[in-house]
This record gives sequence, C-alpha cells and structure tokens, in this order.
Amino acid sequence: MASGAAAETLTARVRKAMHRARIGVRKAMVDYFRGDGSDWVALAALLLSVPALAGCTIWRPDWFAPTALVLPIVAGGLLLRPASLLALYGTSAVALIVEAALLGPYEQGPDRITPGTVLVVAAVGLLGLLIAQFRSRVGVPWRRGGTMLFDLRERIRVQSALPQLPRGWHREMSLRPAGGQSFSGDFVVASRTHGGHILEVVLTDVSGKGMDAASRSLLLSGAFGGLLGSLPPHAFLPAANGYLLRQDWSEGFATAIHLVLDLESGDYELFSAGHPPALQLSAGSGRWEEKAAEGPLLGIMDGAHFDPIKGTLRPGDVLMLFTDGLVESADRDIAEGIDRLTGEADRYVTAGFTGAAWHLIEAVAKDVHDDRALLLIRRD
Repeated sequence: MASGAAAETLTARVRKAMHRARIGVRKAMVDYFRGDGSDWVALAALLLSVPALAGCTIWRPDWFAPTALVLPIVAGGLLLRPASLLALYGTSAVALIVEAALLGPYEQGPDRITPGTVLVVAAVGLLGLLIAQFRSRVGVPWRRGGTMLFDLRERIRVQSALPQLPRGWHREMSLRPAGGQSFSGDFVVASRTHGGHILEVVLTDVSGKGMDAASRSLLLSGAFGGLLGSLPPHAFLPAANGYLLRQDWSEGFATAIHLVLDLESGDYELFSAGHPPALQLSAGSGRWEEKAAEGPLLGIMDGAHFDPIKGTLRPGDVLMLFTDGLVESADRDIAEGIDRLTGEADRYVTAGFTGAAWHLIEAVAKDVHDDRALLLIRRD
C-alpha cells in the first residue's frame, strides 16, 4: 500500500511538472510571436553570423567583402532591442579589428579594411540603432510592428463595411485614401437599428488626408461606431461634436453626413455637419437633386444645432453620399465637381449598379491627391 501510494504520488508530481512545463513553453511561444518575449534566439543567430562572415572575408576577400558585416547589423536593427543591438555591434567591431589585423594595411591591396569600410559599417549601425530606439520608444513590438499596422488596416476596413440590406435594396461603397495609401481621413460607420428596419449611416471626412489624418480618423471611427444606434438619430451629431471638442486637437474639425433610412417605407432623414450635399436620382424624372441639410462643422462650436432634411426613396431612386475629395479640387469648385459627378453617375448607375461606386471614383477623381469616399443606395 505504501509503495503504491508513493508511486501514485510520484506520478502525480511528474504530471504536474509536465503540465507546468507545457504551460510555460506555451506562454513563452505566445510571448515570442507577439513580440513580448526575449530576442535571444535572433541575437544568438546574428552573433554567430558575424564570425562566420569574418572568416569568409579572411578566407576569400575577393568573394566576401569586409562590408558584408552590414548584413547582420541591418537585420539586428529590425529584430533586436537596443540593448541586444549593442552586443551585436561590439561583436562586429571586434570582427573588423581581427580582419584588419590578419589582412594587413589597406595600402597593400584592394581587399583590405579601409577607412571607408569602417565608415559604412558604422553608419549602417547608427541607422539601425536609431530605428530600434524609435521602435522601443513608441512601444511597437519588435516583431509585430508591421503585423499590427496590417491588423489595424483590416479592422478599419471591416468596421467600414455596410450591413446587408433586405430584398429590394442595394448598396455600393468605395473608399480611396490619398496617394494610394492604406489609411484614410474618410471613414464610414453604419448600423441597422430598431429591429433592422432602420439603416443609419455616417460618412465622415476628418481634417487632413491620408496618413496625416489616420490616427484621428481611427479614434473617431471607434467613437462614432459606439454612438451610432445608442442614441436617437437627432442626438448623434451633437454627441459627436461634443466628443470632438473634448479632444482639443489643433486640427480637430471634421465634416459628417448622417443618413437615417426607413427600409420599409423608403422615408429618410439627412443630418449634415458642414458636409457636401447628398444627391438623389429620381427614377420618374431621371434628374439628380441636391439634398443639403444645415449644420456647422464638428469640433468648432459648442452647443451646435443640426437641422435635418427629409425625403423619400421611391422604387428606382438612388441616393448618393460622398466626401469633398470627389468633387472639389484646386482647378474646380464644388458646383462644377457635382455636375461632373452626376454626369458620370448617369452612365454607371443607370447602366448597372454593381461596381458603380468604384467606377465613379475612377472616372471623376482617379488622380486627386485627397481622400475620396462614395456611397450609393438604390431601391428597386
């Protein structure tokens, strides 16, 4: 009995030890791939590469130039923390000294260590150290910086996706950042409320463009997404305006247009905060009509009031929302831009609705160095 109990106790201890080890390894692997773990693996690999390159340089200097030491230095700047990077630099400096001693003075041949070689290696090392210190100062994980930005871009794209509409309704949206960048000062948040019968869409244009407005756009899109559907429609823009004022940004203004559409009757309300007017195509007349609501810019004045304009989308009608980058540029005013937009819209919207938003931006504002967003909603 005693021996059986001792064996059982030993087995339990072994199982607990294995469980703790498994949990520890799993945590270490997660931390490593998230960028929170140690960088000793990368450091060890780069430290081993330095004597290997130095040996190759001494063996065949015509094939392995002394400046080959910049390769692990560049990789270290991208992978290592500043403290680990200094250890790599010290090893590289020792390798250069050994190469210079074994190869002889640089006057004796072209494959020797020259002052230019030392300057090149030192300059690359300084650049790598600056990059590593900047990354450490901003708190970006040393392996996940690019992945984090990619994930951020995808989250913005998912958040800007419009909800599915019931039968008889179609929607098209296209958002094009300035200069072909991944981040934009324009964004869309949308939600179906009141049991799915009401579609609320907010199209916002933050001051600035591209990467300059990306951080503010990201912050506002999250805040506006939380406000949308949580407040009555008439209270959304005042709440958004108050939020923007509390940020106290030097360039804190934005324009926005808020659509509240009843998907059963087709009736809608438009609230605007200094935004370009919406355009409605009447299927009966075939003409575009401007729908301009009144309201000041967001983030400019406290206690701002936003008066809505009402309308109805009948069968065959189209409603178009857009930002000023689509209709305004240095060589034309907004009225001329709207005329051009409606002219092109007659071709793409009436001929075929699928892909119309993308084609319209390509036709009207393909090369404009400004953020452009366009939303189309049609009722069959």
